[in-house]
Amino acid sequence: MTSQNTAQTRTRLLLALWDLGGTQQEVKKGQLTKRIVSKSQKVADYQGSFEELQNQGAIAISKKGYSLTSSKGLEVLGEGLRSSDFKFEGTIVGTWAANALVKWISQIDVAVVSADVPVNGVKGAIVSYDEFKSVALEVYDKLNYEYNFNNLVPIYRIRRGIGDRVSRTEFNDWLLETQANDILQLQGGTVEDNAPDKIEDSITTVLDGLRCYAKLIKA
Repeated sequence: MTSQNTAQTRTRLLLALWDLGGTQQEVKKGQLTKRIVSKSQKVADYQGSFEELQNQGAIAISKKGYSLTSSKGLEVLGEGLRSSDFKFEGTIVGTWAANALVKWISQIDVAVVSADVPVNGVKGAIVSYDEFKSVALEVYDKLNYEYNFNNLVPIYRIRRGIGDRVSRTEFNDWLLETQANDILQLQGGTVEDNAPDKIEDSITTVLDGLRCYAKLIKA
């Protein structure tokens, strides 16, 4: 085990991957290693950390790059940043790391800390778009795997999978935002048996009409 294969190194690696957009698309290997590998180090020094995170289910590794998988990567990153043992090594912290921490605090950490606090009487209420995106993709992946939807997951099932953790209006707005951000594509058609309650739990827009299915847009 190298000195780089530590909890601090893994947290720093996850922070860099998250900051580079790893929850939405695959980050090229060279782009990530440029962030984390100093001049006195080699990429091979980090092999143990990459393998550990992959085994945890926190990241996915392909021939071309890395990505944060569902909400597990964010969970591991959040735990690492909140650990009393976490610190940056050396005397100078890279600008990217400082900016990434500021972004994490403003966008993610409040939602993570608040996840178990009742909001409007609902425990675990989703309080931000970023948290919704993470949860929605996790529910999407789970449904797609368990029911073999072939990447076309019924929107009503995603809505019901998230439940009362988010209001109907916020679900509609935030799911449409995932489409605007090229994360999910919302497609038309109709639900099985044309059940009115399932159609109601889908999404209808003025311009596009009824949208019943969500499809993950591959990076």
